[in-house]
Amino acid sequence: MHVLFDCRYVKDGARDGISRFTIELARHLAELADVTLLISSTDQLQQLPDLPHIVGPSQVGVLEPFTSWRLRRFEADVLFSPMQTIGTRGRRWPVVVTIHDLIYYRHPTPPRDLPAFVRGLWRLYHRAFWPQRMLLRGSDGIVTVSEATASVMRTNRLDVRPVGVVHNAADPLGEPVSDSRPERKRIVYMGSFMPYKNVDTLVRTVALLPDYELVVLARVSEHERKRLAAIAPDARLVFLNGVTDEEYADCLRSSTALVSASREEGFGIPLLESLALGVPVVVSDIDIFHEVAGDAGLYANPDDPGEFAARIRALEAHELWEEKSRAGRARARSFSWSDSAKRLHGFLEQTSREWRA
Repeated sequence: MHVLFDCRYVKDGARDGISRFTIELARHLAELADVTLLISSTDQLQQLPDLPHIVGPSQVGVLEPFTSWRLRRFEADVLFSPMQTIGTRGRRWPVVVTIHDLIYYRHPTPPRDLPAFVRGLWRLYHRAFWPQRMLLRGSDGIVTVSEATASVMRTNRLDVRPVGVVHNAADPLGEPVSDSRPERKRIVYMGSFMPYKNVDTLVRTVALLPDYELVVLARVSEHERKRLAAIAPDARLVFLNGVTDEEYADCLRSSTALVSASREEGFGIPLLESLALGVPVVVSDIDIFHEVAGDAGLYANPDDPGEFAARIRALEAHELWEEKSRAGRARARSFSWSDSAKRLHGFLEQTSREWRA
């Protein structure tokens, strides 16, 4: 099978979820099929595996709806895109697209740093599912990264084409911790500051734990840092404003737990990264986090800082911390890019067969 793999969304640095999803699946899928990379800039090749490639149109150009027609001379059995926005008109081969999450339909508040008119358009687009449904009808198959998102798609009648689940996985961050709980009382947050991420609950949680510090790893604007600090002035907050993989791993290894009070996620890669290192996770009691962490996680109401604080205090018992550490390492081994590529390969083969039937 010859797969044309859309890599036009890979960003410099490749730390965002879609970039990693693209890079790792392309790398592992190439062990199972002939893969040609579709890029929009040769700069992207620095992040991608060494595979044949073609340069295609920009993914944000006004002619994106006609991308498949513009590539019609290229021979392939199927085209796979890690996004759902690729143009499918005039295609000569089946096209499989990806839905990573449907967060903004349930939490339509746009990023705080967008211009006012863009925020207005954002809210308008996410008021109804029919534009998304029409977009997906142009494809021949849909991949999503979790059973939780697949369930939301079925509920809202977005499964207009066959749906396959291809999980995310975590990149290795080195050797896991020993079974001993670290003495330092530290909890770690890795993620953005979108409203649905609900970082405010984490700040209020650490305010209830005066002997703990909350380490915020991602880059954060000065405005957001001040806003969070003002929520609970006595809370011990440490803003690292971006870290390397090595710094990230070292911070996790010296922490009691990774925490997230998010109300919605498409997957939750930081959970897997923490579990793989043997560091427990204390996270929102939502379906996707149960799908990722299973019995290895500790769960709390995302709107109850007291419940989060109680779960973190419970990990002060060495026996529970060690139990969750071992369970986390075992849980993380059930997700791998190799297995995800096999799932994707099977789904692409099925879509290609049905297209030609």
